Amino acid sequence: MSDNVIWFENLKRGDVSIVGGKNASLGEMVATLDARGIKVPAGFATTADAFRAFIAENALFNRMGEVLDRLDAGKITLQEAGRTIRAMIVAGDWPAEIEADIRAAYDELGRRAGSEAPSVAVRSSATAEDLPDASFAGQQETFLNVQGADAVIEACKRCFASLYTDRAITYRKLKGFDHQKVALSVGVQQMVRSDIGGSGVMFSIDTESGFDKVVLINAAWGLGENVVQGAVTPDEYEVYKPFLDSPDLVPIVEKSLGAKEKKMIYGGEGEAETRNVPTSKAERAAFVLNNDEILALARMAVTIEDHYGQPMDMEWARDGLTGELYIVQARPETVQSRAETGAMKSYRLNKGGPVILSGLSVGNAIATGRVCLIENARDIERFVDGSILVTSTTDPDWVPIMKRAKAVITDHGGRTSHAAIVSRELGLPAIVGTGNATHVLHDEQEVTVNCAEGDEGQVQEGIGDFEVEEISLDQVPATRTRVMLNMANPAAADRWWRLPTDGVGLARMEFVVNNAIKVHPLALTRFDQLTDAGARAEIEALTAGYADKPEYFVDTLARGLGRIAAVHYPNPVIVRMSDFKTNEYAELLGGRQFEPSEENPMIGFRGASRYYSDAYKDGFALECKAIKRMREEMGFTNTIVMIPFCRSPDEADKVLAVMEEAGLKRGENGLQVYVMCEIPSNVILAEEFARRFDGFSIGSNDLTQLTLGVDRDSEALAGLFQERDPAVQWMIKTVIEKAHKVGAKVGLCGQAPSNDPEFARLLVEYGIDTISVTPDSFLAVKTNVAAAEKG
Repeated sequence: MSDNVIWFENLKRGDVSIVGGKNASLGEMVATLDARGIKVPAGFATTADAFRAFIAENALFNRMGEVLDRLDAGKITLQEAGRTIRAMIVAGDWPAEIEADIRAAYDELGRRAGSEAPSVAVRSSATAEDLPDASFAGQQETFLNVQGADAVIEACKRCFASLYTDRAITYRKLKGFDHQKVALSVGVQQMVRSDIGGSGVMFSIDTESGFDKVVLINAAWGLGENVVQGAVTPDEYEVYKPFLDSPDLVPIVEKSLGAKEKKMIYGGEGEAETRNVPTSKAERAAFVLNNDEILALARMAVTIEDHYGQPMDMEWARDGLTGELYIVQARPETVQSRAETGAMKSYRLNKGGPVILSGLSVGNAIATGRVCLIENARDIERFVDGSILVTSTTDPDWVPIMKRAKAVITDHGGRTSHAAIVSRELGLPAIVGTGNATHVLHDEQEVTVNCAEGDEGQVQEGIGDFEVEEISLDQVPATRTRVMLNMANPAAADRWWRLPTDGVGLARMEFVVNNAIKVHPLALTRFDQLTDAGARAEIEALTAGYADKPEYFVDTLARGLGRIAAVHYPNPVIVRMSDFKTNEYAELLGGRQFEPSEENPMIGFRGASRYYSDAYKDGFALECKAIKRMREEMGFTNTIVMIPFCRSPDEADKVLAVMEEAGLKRGENGLQVYVMCEIPSNVILAEEFARRFDGFSIGSNDLTQLTLGVDRDSEALAGLFQERDPAVQWMIKTVIEKAHKVGAKVGLCGQAPSNDPEFARLLVEYGIDTISVTPDSFLAVKTNVAAAEKG
């Protein structure tokens, strides 16, 4: 077109010095990825030369330099300097040729869109002559729903002026950039009608752990600025990338419903370009994206990542009129993709106070300190260095004080909000989307910010005691004996993905049921029989959006366990079917009506005995349905089923028959079924059990308890509870010998091998196939096992 304006389709990613990183990336996608299904709204960019011509036309270079010199000399404040320069730029006149080129390009965009005055987004894209890789992300302004050539011309000038916002000046000063070597390009892009649709942010990598096999998507109703700024708590979805090429699979491993408190829409006649309105109850209760749309966006993310050859940070929008999905921005992800991969830090809270509130966890760390509560950006000057910043939400104006904070807590926002992204970049633990932190916490209150236990971060009362251990992955020795993990919390699974494990030897279903589902399965399958009115109301709220209440159980359980299976695929993940005792089942919503009262639940109606009983059989069917979905619909065929507390071979036959009725037949589609070895009868009749199951997992706690007749929870008998007791050793050695004779595998899940090197040596000597331990014990166990194997 001209030296002043370039259409997106004529730009490539190498044109950063001409139009900035943002516009160069848009041009790259329009020019190269349209044929691969990536839709980018049409538009054009003004050039950096056009900016320089504007500055020259108005003789601003020297005048701005004088203001900046006075700022450096401390003669004026940052606010005065920024305000003065912005006023100079806004008061400037356009060179006639540049204004004519912008107007002509806008008119052409209208012709392409079939509109005399198309609605456009006017976005800033900064660059520098000698720093073409500087992104300046988030430092300048964006103006949405701009209509008419006059308004576009004015918005472009306002973008130029935003090069000198207080935060932009601060950013360049911190980075050592010469203010007057930085130029600005403006992108003028046709608006997607996401004001009546939805929009959000996505990453082609997990933003917390750096796990590179998932796409993370955040979504909210309306225009996307609320998600970017963290002004709402969005929906969150996670998709397993390797299975996206399989059209029959639905590898969505996380679907979390966000509050989506408000939405940004177009302003009305005589109003600003956009405005926020509250969302309806129906909008807050509904997911923004359906499964097909989630998968479509995830495939776009993979396509863009493959093209750029690195993890990407993208913004997307769904047109409410056509339903079409668009990518409106794409830039390289800059935190996890550059993180050190040779070591991991493990944080462990030894002692903490009561939980005050919770939200989404950012940072995989723990911090303690005093609260500094600031509700408005105009008050940030009173921030106390080294405090824990508590506020409603953040934007780039908050960055200078975030750098001085020990941790950040916000009322609103998701894992891709401004507060989350900046905290991640700064290495700060943060808890976002708490809902009411500014209401509950107060200045100078001592708290612990615990972000070390998965997706849910907790604010705890008082200064907690914690320790930090650095795990060097270079120090992990190789072993013949496979060392696996014990996992319960799916949200913590991503955190350990870099550990060179051999899979998961014990995935505890109970954690997902207790913490995510929260409802007794029979209270869903027999909801019409439930007499507790309070429980009925809570279950109705939890299952909102599910026409079929049992489907809530199946869907939530499949995704929770699927997230663990995804991290370790294709290594085996052994899922133990539910092993609550009756008193524990009774604590679930609606549970008391369906559970008997037992004197000794530890050896009562638990494990296998429940699965074929009419008193629980329909609940077990939901568990089986979730496993079947994980394997067949989501694609995680690495899932192995394990049956706990199976007292006899006859009971094993009954359980296997019930599983087959539910669609889980041992040997079909490669399904393996294991049994826990935790009762002396499992050892005595090991050959009989081995003919029915593919392997054993020794539950050393229960096996020790039932072999020695010692209550493992009794303080008075603690000295008698010894896993290295000769009787227990005999049990372990015998089951390994008997199982191996008929080709069955044997593993052990427990802490003893990490705490006791001699116990690890004995297991290796007996020929154990696998040892499964908690993640923070992995290195110790590998070291002990390696030493034992060397003799």
